[in-house]
Amino acid sequence: MDQPLGNDRTATARAHSNIALIKYWGKRDAALNIPAVGSISLTLDALSTDTRVTFRSGLEQDEFWLVGTRADATRASHLLDIVRDSSGVGSRAVVESTNNFPTAAGLASSASGFAALAVAASAAAGLSLDDRELSILARRGSGSAARSLFGGIVELYAGTRDDGLDSFAEPVLPPETWPLTVVVAITELGQKSVNSTAGMGGSALTSPFYPAWVDTGKDDLAAMRLAIANRDFEQLGELAEYSCLKLHGLMMSTRPALLYWNAATMAAIHAVYELRASGIPVYFTIDAGPQLKALCLPEHAGTVADALGQVAGVQETRISTLGHGAQLLP
Repeated sequence: MDQPLGNDRTATARAHSNIALIKYWGKRDAALNIPAVGSISLTLDALSTDTRVTFRSGLEQDEFWLVGTRADATRASHLLDIVRDSSGVGSRAVVESTNNFPTAAGLASSASGFAALAVAASAAAGLSLDDRELSILARRGSGSAARSLFGGIVELYAGTRDDGLDSFAEPVLPPETWPLTVVVAITELGQKSVNSTAGMGGSALTSPFYPAWVDTGKDDLAAMRLAIANRDFEQLGELAEYSCLKLHGLMMSTRPALLYWNAATMAAIHAVYELRASGIPVYFTIDAGPQLKALCLPEHAGTVADALGQVAGVQETRISTLGHGAQLLP
């Protein structure tokens, strides 16, 4: 039987956003949020979410506050219910979350947000979860959140089990092992028109390319693992661009079409091509949104940021090193 808490119990966690090099799109099981394909990502030090969870006696429903404004708590409550079921905590919770970057704009705020929520909520409820259990919990909120539990380069497995217990993320390389830099070109500050969950469902139902997307995922992952093992930046970049363009081809073939790019996104792609033609090794990737992320080596970050900052429509650039995993804050 659930036991109400006599006193408030609270915990705060920080997690970083991530960008997928080999993309995740589509769900094998929507109810359990199991991905249809695996993915490999980079955790970004410059983009982070801080989330505080307070289980409070007497609350009639969960409250979710995003950057000081009350928001829909449905998705947060779903993850909190899993924590309550596991811990025996019966109290509702107040969730207070802040991002240091635009929310729901194609910068993986759901990844950092649900990773931070999983860490904070489980700690506040008194659960002692290992890394795999935390990753599975975060995945229930957002598939990409499973990767934001860890730093550096991370892989999320699609798994094969019906219960999803073999669908979790693990670190591939810690951030200091292979220093890479990501320059984020922000072309739009508002929320994207179609959220990723809805977009994935539409692609699975309507795109003739969706079966091929799923069928070729394992080969893409194997090639990326090899590039990482060999520290082959050129191969990593080429594979990242390939996965990105394949994903957006899938999105564009969805009915109605998912066209997340704007004019500045396209101009930024061409800016990356021009930089590469001039001898700067730089590659792009774009998630479900209009923001371009340029992958480069640390010594070229300033040059890449300057070039992208001059693209018409680019409102802001951020240079990020690889970040560390989610952690509890004092």
